[in-house]
Amino acid sequence: MSKALERRAKLREALIEAAERAIATKGLGGLKTRELAQEIGVANGGVYNLVEDVDELILRVGSRTLARLDASLSLAEIGGAAAPREMLVRIAVAYCDFAADNLELWRALFEHRMQPGKPVPEWAITEQMELFRHIYKPLAALFPQRSPAQLGVTARSLFSAVHGMVALGLEHKLIAVPIGALRSEIGTLTRAMVDGLTAKKE
Repeated sequence: MSKALERRAKLREALIEAAERAIATKGLGGLKTRELAQEIGVANGGVYNLVEDVDELILRVGSRTLARLDASLSLAEIGGAAAPREMLVRIAVAYCDFAADNLELWRALFEHRMQPGKPVPEWAITEQMELFRHIYKPLAALFPQRSPAQLGVTARSLFSAVHGMVALGLEHKLIAVPIGALRSEIGTLTRAMVDGLTAKKE
């Protein structure tokens, strides 16, 4: 790698890290490219020599967030043997804990909207969908008769329910729930959903 390319790569990494800090501190609305440029020591327009646009910058920060979420869910999976039902509970609670500990970065994953007419890149979609494997595996053990497509729908439905409870529970302006109570309720919800699906199967 030439020195110029090496310098660009380092600046690009510094830009993404600076954007990550800005979002973590001030939320998605606090992301200002002018401030980022000053922080990493480039001209205002220099940011767009490192990323295509603000959408890409936010997606790159999101990629880092998803990687850490993936690691957190993987840790939950290896935290000791568990039946599939309890593994799903463990994963759901780990998701809640990650959201609470990384609130603004987690919110940015769902608040960001691409510019009108611009699709989400395939690499970003792939990274997002890859996380569903954590839910898919225990569901496949619970419902071996279901097709991959059916399991995919069930996994997304379970995620949507847990995500909705986490999002509302962590919304300080409305009905914030103490984290301990939220974790308990998420466990209860997950067990109830799995039990309902199991009863339906029978």
